[in-house]
Amino acid sequence: MIKLPPLVHNWVTYAGAAIAGIAFAAMVFLFVFDIVSGGQSPYAAIVTFMVLPAALMGGLLLVPVGMGLEWRHWRRTGQRSIQRFPVLDLNQPRQLNAAIVFVIVTLLVVCGSVFGSYQAYEATESVGFCGTVCHTPMEPEYTTYQNSPHARVRCVDCHVGPGADWFVKSKLDGLYQVYAVAFNKFPRPIPGTIESLRPAQETCEQCHWPAKFFGQQMMRRVYYFPDEKNSRWELRLLLKTGGSEPFGQQGQGIHWHMNIEERIEYIATDKNRQSIPWVRATNKTTGASVTYMSTEDPLTDEQIAGAEKRQMDCIDCHNRPSHILLAPREAINRAIEHGDMDAALPFLVKTGTQLLKGDYATVPEALEAIDTGLAGYYADNYPEVAVSRAEEIRRAVRVLQQIYRENFFPTMKARWDVYPTNTGHMNFPGCMRCHDGKHESADGETITDKCISCHVIVSQGFDGSQEFTMEPDGLELEHPEEVQELLEDNTCYDCHSED
Repeated sequence: MIKLPPLVHNWVTYAGAAIAGIAFAAMVFLFVFDIVSGGQSPYAAIVTFMVLPAALMGGLLLVPVGMGLEWRHWRRTGQRSIQRFPVLDLNQPRQLNAAIVFVIVTLLVVCGSVFGSYQAYEATESVGFCGTVCHTPMEPEYTTYQNSPHARVRCVDCHVGPGADWFVKSKLDGLYQVYAVAFNKFPRPIPGTIESLRPAQETCEQCHWPAKFFGQQMMRRVYYFPDEKNSRWELRLLLKTGGSEPFGQQGQGIHWHMNIEERIEYIATDKNRQSIPWVRATNKTTGASVTYMSTEDPLTDEQIAGAEKRQMDCIDCHNRPSHILLAPREAINRAIEHGDMDAALPFLVKTGTQLLKGDYATVPEALEAIDTGLAGYYADNYPEVAVSRAEEIRRAVRVLQQIYRENFFPTMKARWDVYPTNTGHMNFPGCMRCHDGKHESADGETITDKCISCHVIVSQGFDGSQEFTMEPDGLELEHPEEVQELLEDNTCYDCHSED
């Protein structure tokens, strides 16, 4: 029989040993459970590898602390803290029953603690926890997430992912976030987190696999113009999505950027990665590389040497895959095309856009302004329409109010134009951060700015007057408004950044 040192016989040491024992038992249970369940819970390590080990270490530390206190007590008094242990005689029915009750209660407490710990980390990895615990700062992200294509993907699957290393990093970042919310120190709007996201190969590509993408996709875009008739203009594009070829690894199309055959690196000079003056493409097979420098904003050798060179991945273009804030015109276009609003209401697009873009201090103020503004516009300018189409106007008001709730958050100063979207190039530079025809290599080669390198226009035009083609090069873009001459010296976002 192992004989323990006399100094361990004190209540502090006993308490420490009990805490350590319970924590160790819970760790073993959760570790085995994590293995059996496949280890798919990014937050499981909260309890298994951080909370419970901390409790275990705390309990073990209490053991020598208790022994030290016991030694001081013995030096001072010459007596032990615990003079005599109670005698347990299981031959006596009363003591036997008490022992059985004690063992059962202890097992229930241990099981309850383990179950409670498991439920705790299950709760902390839930979408509701991420979106509603810190309601005010997270309201824009939570609302837009619920309306996004990734609404069935948990927040932690993208923002944390599997593995303990990024879990620990996210929790360390979370400590400051808790402080910021508790003491109202968070910025408004909250900056995008693109620089703190882990590589897309470890998150996005667990579901999306660019190496297996190939071919082209047909895309349809519908625009309603801010004229009296809300004229409908439709554009169909053959988008060269690309990826790898079906029977090879050569990169093609837009997903050529996705490190299939070429590794693309760049230097950004701002946090939102909207200014990219330096790009390098390296062939993985041959090792040959080409460096492109902006002719308008070149970097010095010292700046290049000291700058972070980021390897391009999904998130550099798809930087708002879930938290999508629609511009007013785009939201109205979708609503009309889906039949939620009646395009027969005169100047609906123009008036609705102006109402959505208003400067409102609160959501209730905005909803009231939209209600009175749209109804008042038709009452003042189209009294016959205000009477004959009263129900359509009321429905348009409700839809505009819903658009505002889902895309504008005045308390957090969050709206579409404070978060650049890099997919496309309509409202923000997007693709043209690099594909502007102004990034040049040492031998004079430029990164292309030709539209046909990414998409081919198959059809375009107003209803009843659309033109179509089956030619490989497609149609040349004909702007629906009389601004064709502006296209020579301007880009889409130069004009549409205010939409």
